[in-house]
Amino acid sequence: MEFNFADVHETVAGAIPDREALVFRDRRFTHGQLADRTRRLANYLLSRGVTVREERQSLAGHESGQDHVALYLYNGNEYLEGMLGAWKARAASLNVNYRYVEEELLYLFENSQARAVVYHAEFAPQIEAIRQKLPRLDVLLQVPDDSGNDLLPGAVDYEEALAGASAERPGVIPSGDDLYIVYTGGTTGMPKGVLWRSADIFVAAMGGRKPDGVELESLDELAAQVRSSGGLRALVGPPFMHGAAQWSSFMLMTMGACLVVPDVVKKLDPDDFLGKIGQEKITSITIVGDAFARPLLDQMAKKDYDLSSLVIIGSGGAPLSTANKEALLEKVPHAMIFDGIGSSETGAQATNMSTKDTGATTGKFQPGPGACVLSEDLTRVLAPGSDEMGWFAQKGRVPLGYFGDPEKTARTFPVIDGLRYSVPGDRARYRDDGTIEVLGRDSVTINSGGEKIFAEEVEHALK
Repeated sequence: MEFNFADVHETVAGAIPDREALVFRDRRFTHGQLADRTRRLANYLLSRGVTVREERQSLAGHESGQDHVALYLYNGNEYLEGMLGAWKARAASLNVNYRYVEEELLYLFENSQARAVVYHAEFAPQIEAIRQKLPRLDVLLQVPDDSGNDLLPGAVDYEEALAGASAERPGVIPSGDDLYIVYTGGTTGMPKGVLWRSADIFVAAMGGRKPDGVELESLDELAAQVRSSGGLRALVGPPFMHGAAQWSSFMLMTMGACLVVPDVVKKLDPDDFLGKIGQEKITSITIVGDAFARPLLDQMAKKDYDLSSLVIIGSGGAPLSTANKEALLEKVPHAMIFDGIGSSETGAQATNMSTKDTGATTGKFQPGPGACVLSEDLTRVLAPGSDEMGWFAQKGRVPLGYFGDPEKTARTFPVIDGLRYSVPGDRARYRDDGTIEVLGRDSVTINSGGEKIFAEEVEHALK
């Protein structure tokens, strides 16, 4: 089955239209209402000519045949609507880091060749400062907020655009070749747009596998999975501008979950976050390693919270130390910690599960489908138990390439014995117990007397 996100979302909404899908502050949306709003956004984009330009089969891996929609937003319903609305118009959304200054923003908009942008009114001055240098950027949708900033000249109010558009399914036929674009954080150079086929990233990281790891085979199977689920309510902490939050949100959506967004979106507010767990009867939370775990633990020491409904603590995007895992399990002994590892270039690769009974570890991961370790010279796939330190890699469903960069595409996605791999730069060892020990990025390795010292190992020891 070649899945695409437009049909996936319509299938979920059709299966459970009246079930609550998204909660943000005083706004509550059912799956049916989200389908209505994302169709309206798609039809508005289509009315402005934002859609597909050239089909995938005639393009190289670093090329895009679709218009690009930049999402310059804090967390909220508009972010997920922006992704889905773009896909339903057969355009491709992309993430904008709202912490970028003018020079970085200009680079990102030029590099991505964005045709449209959905942005919070707070960011109107930043858009105004660069728009004259961006001749392609001709569709501006401004989301109202409490900043007091007026609409930019030529911009359209987001809610007015939706209200004036049709709620019928858009008159385009989406494809599994339609792009998912995620810009990297720039840890190995300037940020790059990673291009995925939607059919591949859906399976690799966004809900296309069943709990046993087997790929879903049809939209009917997805609908049955959603109907049989119930009661899952997830609190998503990290910014949607990062891939980890997008992946966990869409994975949860395909499980029929209700996504809850904290009220405070400009930073982590531990009191707001922890309070939401009891208020909304949250069963699953998504955090980002120690950067979230430590402030949450500090707040738990100051105040009692109702955490009785919480059963899953999901973490990704940064290391979660053993000490903080143990401290979380002391506070929520009935929960399971699901620590995932992956990258923009690989999707979800491996997991580390911890409970009160099993104890906690960090750095050793159970590989998922396609995860592997390649030799240092990128000529061999290493077997479990090898003493060699190699490259953490992924095969099977991997990205097409980096937008506009054929050279880096060739370096990061080598072909070995006829198979294409993704090798984003992490060093690893394949242990004889079948786990993979991930050591960290080679680009931040310290060489001392011929010994490789990984910065993440030092950080972990200090923590």
